[in-house]
Amino acid sequence: MNSSPIAHFDVLILGSGLAGQSLALRLAQTHRVALITKRHLDDSASSWAQGGIAAVLDEADSIASHIDDTLVAGAGLCDPEATRFVVENSRQAIQWLIDQGVPFTRDDSEFGFHLTREGGHSQRRIIHAADATGAAVQRTLTEKVRTHPNITILENTIAVDLIIGGKLGLKDNRCWGAYLLDIENDQVITVGASFTVLAAGGAGKVYLYTTNPDTSTGDGIAMAWRAGCRVENMEFIQFHPTCLYHPKAKSFLISEAVRGEGALLRLPDGTRFMPDHDPRAELATRDVVARAIDFEMKRHGVDCVFLDITHKPADFLKSHFPNIHAYCQGLGIDIAKEWIPVVPAAHFTCGGVVTDLTARTDIDGLYAIGETACTGLHGANRLASNSLLECVVLAEAAAKDIGQQALLSIPDLPLWDESRVTDADEEVVISHNWDELRRFMWDYVGIVRTNKRLERAMHRICLLEDEISEYYANFRVSNDLIELRNLVLTAHLIIRSAQQRKESRGLHYSRDYPAPLANARNTVLQPPGL
Repeated sequence: MNSSPIAHFDVLILGSGLAGQSLALRLAQTHRVALITKRHLDDSASSWAQGGIAAVLDEADSIASHIDDTLVAGAGLCDPEATRFVVENSRQAIQWLIDQGVPFTRDDSEFGFHLTREGGHSQRRIIHAADATGAAVQRTLTEKVRTHPNITILENTIAVDLIIGGKLGLKDNRCWGAYLLDIENDQVITVGASFTVLAAGGAGKVYLYTTNPDTSTGDGIAMAWRAGCRVENMEFIQFHPTCLYHPKAKSFLISEAVRGEGALLRLPDGTRFMPDHDPRAELATRDVVARAIDFEMKRHGVDCVFLDITHKPADFLKSHFPNIHAYCQGLGIDIAKEWIPVVPAAHFTCGGVVTDLTARTDIDGLYAIGETACTGLHGANRLASNSLLECVVLAEAAAKDIGQQALLSIPDLPLWDESRVTDADEEVVISHNWDELRRFMWDYVGIVRTNKRLERAMHRICLLEDEISEYYANFRVSNDLIELRNLVLTAHLIIRSAQQRKESRGLHYSRDYPAPLANARNTVLQPPGL
């Protein structure tokens, strides 16, 4: 065990997705930055994003239109100020990415880049790199991050918890960094920083079926809650309507852009059903489409529905959706001739840690950006392709705010204490608890909810919390234990938020309260003692 913190940094960023890397590159011009990632630098939900980034780029489009589409999708809960702030900065954010060298798909339009359309958008405003936008953006930024002299990268490292002054007996309640587990060397290290940023993504792995990578375990949200930060609107979990349904496919997303280019949803017998659920049909917002698919699957007792894009020529599909075409082809599905089997899957955490428009949280020195944060942009349902936009815009806002503040002298920080714990005797407990959690969250806190289902989920989550607390107190930490601890806490916050919402709105649909209330209100949870 180290006798002193491994290092002091000006800024500690926990998470290496688009939000974290964008912030690191902006700050590294003037600050010493540590960028922490649980696996490798390019392992994040951002790199899995297919569709693209929403922004007002075409002369036929307008700021007002993009704002209106976002507010409609958000079902009355979007914060108007946050929405306007993000949308008004959208073109600048895209230009920054272009300047970094992101290879967005070009065309012969006046703007020079191809724009597509997705559900909930009234205009073509999605700039993309074929059908693998996230991967293209991440590759571009990763190359710059890896070679920047002011950025220290710690891979295969997971944050155990934040270091908060008040919990150390200091007069201030500032965040001074974090304890990190070096997974390869099985050692907890202490890292101090003047500013700490949570960019750890969402919590999709709390559900049995998800489009998210295995790293999406709610780490940032859980650590912020334990530190004393409020969380907001955790009941709004977006289920992507079209995840590939195939025994050999794991969490492969069929981009919403496929529907944007005219794909139709069909039952196994060929019947098209979306016009019966919404006048926007296949281009309705994600919450509407996901519920419609869930309803039809249960109504007809089928395992999946089908996405039909066979009316488009093969050359068009290969050029517009090369990765989807190739992936499906590898599984024996020729999307130019065959329908694509799809099911809904947990996709995006719309709520999160409460922040302002500079990404500040309730704790001094602690920021949150990306899916970990709740700025108010997404409301009760995120509009497609607004998430990557928010990452870039809020990363810039956080960089400006941090850059305007003086660096502080970091106090002496205590080392991680393992003197009273032992090696785990039965790690099978972790895997069993993980499996139980994900299954009952899918069954009881999924696309359609009831009071009874939520009561059952809360009962089980409390039992799991007791087990995990005892386990955490007596045994040395491991990557699996840290992730399970964070997932269980995040699940508790989701269930508690869902129980407080006595209506159906956006992504939260309750059979006991099927109608929305007249006044839309956010669900804000406060940690004990705040």
